[in-house]
Amino acid sequence: MQSSPTVDGQATSADAADEESWRIRRTEADLDRLAETESIFALSNGWIGWRGTLDEGEPYGMPGSYLSGFHEQRELTYPEDGYAFPQRSDTVISAPNAALVRLRVGDEPLDLRTGTLRHHERTLDLRAGVVERHTEWISPGGQGVRIRSTRLVSLSRHPIAAVRYEVEPLDGPVELRITSDLQANERVPERSDDPRAASIVTDPLTGEYRHHDGIDGVLVHRTEHSRQRVAVGVTHVIDAPDEWHTDVDLTDDRFRVTLTGTLTPGRRVRLDKFAAYEWTSAGDTGDRDLADHVTEEAAAARTDGFDALRADQRAALDVAWRTADVVLDGDDELQQAIRFSVFHLLQAGRPDVDRTIPAKGLTGNGYDGHVLWDTEGYVLPVLTYLAPAMVRSALRWRHAHLPEARDRAAELRLPGATFPWRTIGGRECSGYWPAGTAGMHVNADVADAVLRYVAATDDQDFLAEAGLELLVDSARLWHGFGHFSGTGSFHVHGVTGPDEYTALVDDNVFTNLMVRRNLRGAADAAEANPEVAARFGVEPAEIADWRAAADAVHLPYDRKRGVHQQSAGFTELPEWDFDAMTEDDYPLLLNFPYLELYRKQVVKQADLVLAVQRFPGDFDAEAKARNFAYYEARTVRDSSLSASAQAIVAAELGHLDLAYDYLAETALQDLADLGDKTGDGLHLASLAGAWLAVVQGFGGMRDDQGVLAFDPRLPDRVDRLVFSLRWRGHRLQVTLTPAGARYELPDAEPGAEVEFRHHGEQLRVTAAAPVTRPLPDLPDHGPEPATPPTLRPSRR
Repeated sequence: MQSSPTVDGQATSADAADEESWRIRRTEADLDRLAETESIFALSNGWIGWRGTLDEGEPYGMPGSYLSGFHEQRELTYPEDGYAFPQRSDTVISAPNAALVRLRVGDEPLDLRTGTLRHHERTLDLRAGVVERHTEWISPGGQGVRIRSTRLVSLSRHPIAAVRYEVEPLDGPVELRITSDLQANERVPERSDDPRAASIVTDPLTGEYRHHDGIDGVLVHRTEHSRQRVAVGVTHVIDAPDEWHTDVDLTDDRFRVTLTGTLTPGRRVRLDKFAAYEWTSAGDTGDRDLADHVTEEAAAARTDGFDALRADQRAALDVAWRTADVVLDGDDELQQAIRFSVFHLLQAGRPDVDRTIPAKGLTGNGYDGHVLWDTEGYVLPVLTYLAPAMVRSALRWRHAHLPEARDRAAELRLPGATFPWRTIGGRECSGYWPAGTAGMHVNADVADAVLRYVAATDDQDFLAEAGLELLVDSARLWHGFGHFSGTGSFHVHGVTGPDEYTALVDDNVFTNLMVRRNLRGAADAAEANPEVAARFGVEPAEIADWRAAADAVHLPYDRKRGVHQQSAGFTELPEWDFDAMTEDDYPLLLNFPYLELYRKQVVKQADLVLAVQRFPGDFDAEAKARNFAYYEARTVRDSSLSASAQAIVAAELGHLDLAYDYLAETALQDLADLGDKTGDGLHLASLAGAWLAVVQGFGGMRDDQGVLAFDPRLPDRVDRLVFSLRWRGHRLQVTLTPAGARYELPDAEPGAEVEFRHHGEQLRVTAAAPVTRPLPDLPDHGPEPATPPTLRPSRR
């Protein structure tokens, strides 16, 4: 990224704005929005997730210290049970929290609700990957202190997180007590005002082993029902006056190191704290072995030191940002929001451990910490081009849970595998059939993620192993689940598409197009890897059956209105009375019965429009325009998944102002807490949608045919747009200005090349020869389509 010019050696306002776009600041305590701030300031490395709570732990909105896959199980109860209803659900729980450092000044605890808060600032540094805090507080008794802390969750060492905590007096001498806690079974407040909130399990951890060696300690706990064992080890480095005292206290649920002493002006106390986390199934590793492992990891981090961890963190992000950064000149707020979005995507997964990414990442307990279709539908399509190794790991996690998916398919009397709508441990956890098990498109979403990953990386080794098996089992599911009608069309009945206000429908267009892609992709992959396919029992006749079904997939169309039906008969349903709605009626799911929603033309989130986005080659320009206008007028965006798809299609049709406003909505979903749900954790799919809206919307990037293509356009508000993506091992950088589009390979070795299309023209860019082309003329599809009353996104 080019730097801004300077005047007489001084940074310009553009420099300052760019620096601020890499930082998220909160300069007030804002006690009414603590949970939201904790989500925004959450740190993760795809294995550990620390919510951005205050160091002292109180006040708090929703404390949380999460590990990928670590959970408890709870029973699901039904007023009327039924066959194949899931009987248990996974629920994310907090591992022991090692982030806590409490402070007492005299006899009074540091608490932002008391005393005088002279200064308070917290900063999430998106390039350094740390949260920094600077607080000046005067106790009710009149003693003042300055606190500085830095927190990180190591991207390069997956078991490690660390805190540096420093205290100094403001004016006169102060008596201090600093307490470093490792705390299990923290109290978590329960929120029951929304069905999307988490279920809280009280005291989910039972102590198995505890030990300390001086100021270093370890706790090992187990869960009762999920039968998991977790160990956390902590080590400390203390820089304090010699006369200070150190005490240690150890119980089943807490390891505490306490420092006490008097500090005079000009002196400082520093505490560096290193934590190592690990969990396993209870039968895999004994408590002592697990304790030894985390103790060694924490000791190794202490030996290297906090400064080394911080330097490694910056180095890892420097590498990641080289590909992942998006430059959007002309709108400082959205520039910051897009970098925030990408940062949280980069820290959500891991390239070296086969783990997936929950809908909230490891930033909160919303949706019970479940993995949803958001992962393969939104997050992995971004990481495929920014951090493909994370996508491989997430897909290998799906492959590892094929046994459970096959069991579920057998339970449903279906062939192949049926992946869960909601899960942590691999089994179906959704207790609501119409918007759970019936959301069968999740199986094609997994297959789609495999095909997109392989197309972008050419990772044939993955395809020949885990990838092919995922494709085969999902293709077998669809061939058995769908059916041929008397007219020869292939139909998929009784499913729920992305729009959860229209359930248990026939021939949902999005689902059917995904099914077709799944069947064809499985057939192509099996033919390209005949020996591996044969091991899975695939024969030529089965491949032919898949192709026949794919070729005959039915897409319902309303000839009278000239639009595709979101599902069979949708356009004949009664209209929703939008004119009677007020802003307080949204989201509709909290104010109207599903009996009313299911039988009306009201769309919770982009569904047919999502199909247009994902499969642009299956709709001509006029069909896209008619479909977009029809469904734009009926889509209420009661899901944060919606705006990005609407932005992309609006941009393609030339409605750039509308597209830009939708980009802002998806990018600011959490930073502005637009849905008042950020406190439960970040909306990773919405954050991914910000990148998709920029790159697919204004960059015009498409990959639905396995071919990289661009049809760019630049909104008036943006002076310059720069983004990169990885394609077949190379970093392709795209720069858009009003003068045109520039494509280059800035890091490539001599001889490297990438082929792609620009506005239909086949081009080749090499390391030595960037390519420039003018931006295409905008299409004219008439005036901006209308949204439901009061629901147009806010204008920028």
